[in-house]
Amino acid sequence: MKLEEICQTLTKEIPSEQVYCNEPMSKHTTFKVGGNADIFVKVRSIPELKSVIKVAKKHNIHLTIIGNGSNVLVKDKGIRGIVVKIEIDTIEIEPQEDKMASGEKKEVIVTAGAGVVLARLAQELLKQHITGLEFASGIPGTVGGAIKMNAGAYGKEMQDVVVSTKCLDLKRYDMLVERTNIDDIEITEIVKKADEPEMVELTNAEQEFSYRHSIFSERRYIILETKLKLQYGKEEEIRKQMDELASNRKEKQPNLPSAGSTFKRGEDFITAKLIDECGLKGKQIGGAQVSEKHAGFIVNTGEATAQDILDLIAEVKKTVYQKTGKSIDLEIEVLGE
Repeated sequence: MKLEEICQTLTKEIPSEQVYCNEPMSKHTTFKVGGNADIFVKVRSIPELKSVIKVAKKHNIHLTIIGNGSNVLVKDKGIRGIVVKIEIDTIEIEPQEDKMASGEKKEVIVTAGAGVVLARLAQELLKQHITGLEFASGIPGTVGGAIKMNAGAYGKEMQDVVVSTKCLDLKRYDMLVERTNIDDIEITEIVKKADEPEMVELTNAEQEFSYRHSIFSERRYIILETKLKLQYGKEEEIRKQMDELASNRKEKQPNLPSAGSTFKRGEDFITAKLIDECGLKGKQIGGAQVSEKHAGFIVNTGEATAQDILDLIAEVKKTVYQKTGKSIDLEIEVLGE
């Protein structure tokens, strides 16, 4: 089936203004680079998401899930198949009256859809005098993306506030046959395919959080929503902390298009400091540059291609290893071809 026909099939279940054929990914990533996605779909509800998954399964089309496009680099030839942007953006607040102990802040459970932008969530929590997520207020991503990479800043991470995450498990939906050998006798078990992906809710421990990593980087899960355990606080204190963090970011981080911090922190070194000491701050290939403001960021000066960025990443990694013997790893995810 042709891409145009698949797009038409999708619009039977999803509003046509949410379905795009041959869509430039440069419009949907903070790096502002990348080739076209064959099909690009914005989903704003679980039924819409299930409809896309069903079509993809029927036509054997690869699915790529993104949030705000703030931690990804899409290659210049784009992404084959269907790219799904999760825009499930509900926010629910549940005060926990029975959790208030004498002299302690009252707990509150906040349930946020995977597509909620962190900056918007932080502002909503500020209005409700809820503290605990200030550290994420300046991260340019969505709740789903933040959970997937266990985003963090200023000494705190998402794992510190997550209670549980609801997601779709595609494993059984994909499963056809399982084979095992017992005493050299092959036993074939036919596993009935699920009619649709199974919805599961994972505890904090089950999400296997570690530095910039979670189970969602390894398993076929699509994040739908997350419950966060926060507390009520004082509006002026919350606002002050958010303002201080915003000012710190503005002072220290570049304002050119980027995907945030490009490289992970080392176990025994600060990566940005190492890159700077290797004389790489300001290093440029094509339109890609190691930020002159913060060496941990690679930025698009205006005319970069994805290949420029990839070439600069390779140059930085090679130079740092040659001069220091340290290997540095990417924090961003590279997609497409």
